[in-house]
Amino acid sequence: MGNKLGFIGCGKMAKAIIKGVLANNKDFKITASTSSDLSAQKAKDELNINVICDNKFVADFADIIFIATKPNQVETVLNEIKDVVNNQKLIVSVAAGVSTAKIQNIVGNIPVIRVMPNTPALVNEGISAIAKGSFANDEHVKNIENILKNVGKIICVEENQIDVVTAISGSGPAFFYQIFEDMAQAGVKLGLDYDKSLLLAVQTALGSAKMTLNREKTLTDLIASVATKGGCTEVGINTMRDLKSSNLFNEVIEKTAQKAHDLG
Repeated sequence: MGNKLGFIGCGKMAKAIIKGVLANNKDFKITASTSSDLSAQKAKDELNINVICDNKFVADFADIIFIATKPNQVETVLNEIKDVVNNQKLIVSVAAGVSTAKIQNIVGNIPVIRVMPNTPALVNEGISAIAKGSFANDEHVKNIENILKNVGKIICVEENQIDVVTAISGSGPAFFYQIFEDMAQAGVKLGLDYDKSLLLAVQTALGSAKMTLNREKTLTDLIASVATKGGCTEVGINTMRDLKSSNLFNEVIEKTAQKAHDLG
């Protein structure tokens, strides 16, 4: 496909992707649109690209059109641009809960891909899940992988799995932030300074994540390597199990995934 990218909606996620692309690949030409002159000027100043208030122009310009609006705005945007969209273009939706079928029902038999990125893309440590619609092919997927690799890792899933992805990785950063806050406050309660307690929690999570990604050991083995029998970690792990932490996260992920589905 061509090298012209258009972003309809220029919020945090769109900006993260644009910044990653601009920093790592100079071949792409990018234009974006927002809903007001003020937000367009701010985005233009921040990104140093053309940002306007004309969704139809962006869709006409681009080979790959990112729909990066709120879910309840997608239908309006698609009706606005459908006259300039054809099967030589690719629509990429980052709107939670909006199916490729719903998009195709408005724009016709156009290649559509759904992407669920997450906000750590802002620091090039994101992960994006890709699900292709019925008219998208492997070449389309490769094109999107080539774009999103600039802001983190990528997995491919079936579309019926994308709401679960939304719950685990799309919403997941907020869940980890809540855990960090809870751990830090627990440290404060026991007499530790908040900033030191927070740093301990966050840096420990970072190191633990790297060890997990290495995949040299299973999570069961990693837990056992820290929670030695009769030690203090074992007490903590047993407390988590007694309080049924797995039930907590099952419910968190299930309810979040259901909400993602309902948004569509």
